[in-house]
Amino acid sequence: MRLRSALAIASTLSLFLPASTLAQGGADAFAAKPVVVIAPYEPGGPIDIEARMYTKKAFELTGQQYIIEYKTGASTRIGVGYVAKAAPDGHTLLLTNTSITIFPVLYKNLPFDPIKDLIPLSQMSKKTNVFLAHPAFPPRTFRDYIDYARANPGKVNYGMLGAGSSSHLAGAWLESLTNTKVNYIPYKGTAPEIVDLTAGRIDVTTSALIAVLPMIRTGKIRALAIVTDTRSGVLPDVPLASEMGVPEFVDSNWSGFFAPRGTPAPIISRLNELFTRVARSPDVISAADALGNIMVGSTPAQFAKLVIDDTVRWQKLVKDRGIVLEE
Repeated sequence: MRLRSALAIASTLSLFLPASTLAQGGADAFAAKPVVVIAPYEPGGPIDIEARMYTKKAFELTGQQYIIEYKTGASTRIGVGYVAKAAPDGHTLLLTNTSITIFPVLYKNLPFDPIKDLIPLSQMSKKTNVFLAHPAFPPRTFRDYIDYARANPGKVNYGMLGAGSSSHLAGAWLESLTNTKVNYIPYKGTAPEIVDLTAGRIDVTTSALIAVLPMIRTGKIRALAIVTDTRSGVLPDVPLASEMGVPEFVDSNWSGFFAPRGTPAPIISRLNELFTRVARSPDVISAADALGNIMVGSTPAQFAKLVIDDTVRWQKLVKDRGIVLEE
């Protein structure tokens, strides 16, 4: 696998800046058509939950229809590729997460380039990620899990969202940090993965807290650790993984909107203004807080920098740890 240098990736930041001209009549005609938001994950997962929140609020603020369409598979690459090739008129958008920053690192034969072919519109949220276990799984703490996995190589069934997904890469990172070996079980979406976790068909997984909080509270699954950089206000007694013997393991995640390359600058600005209003709406903030999410609402330039920085981070991780996940 050939990796781009950090410098080469960072130099593409300017490619995220939208064109400065607007097609004749584009801004005036924009609101006349519905906007289709492509969600590259199965219904019921974190992206679906957020998509419903954001599209509902966007409709309330504008009266324009925002329709969610699910295009799943290939670790989100099907949905991302669809938007990358869509008409650049602002009526087909992508809502996805950190997984999009893995593509340039792991896959060299993509029919699209997520850095060159998509424009970041706005980072919408930062997520609290949690390391989960089935209630009957023997380890009771995250430190216990590491000891158990070391003592039972290849016997822990670890759920992940497809080969090359952010959850797969995070799991491989944890393996390399702890000298463990697990058995990965791939899923097309968070919802079926969590169904299997509650049924005991897999032992552990990581997930955004937004998707699993009710099941944690009812005891259907157990939270062993928070794997982001700050403890959760809704799970104050759950420690950080970095506090439990693996200080480097901080698996951050986010969600945000993207548009196809070539979307006119005034439409980019219009959409960014809308999604910033959505992210800063008190009812959306309240709903996100209750699910362990932190709303952001960034500028396109701020979001573009985040995408580049995360891509460089994954590149360094793959190189330093010798992780090879390419299909």
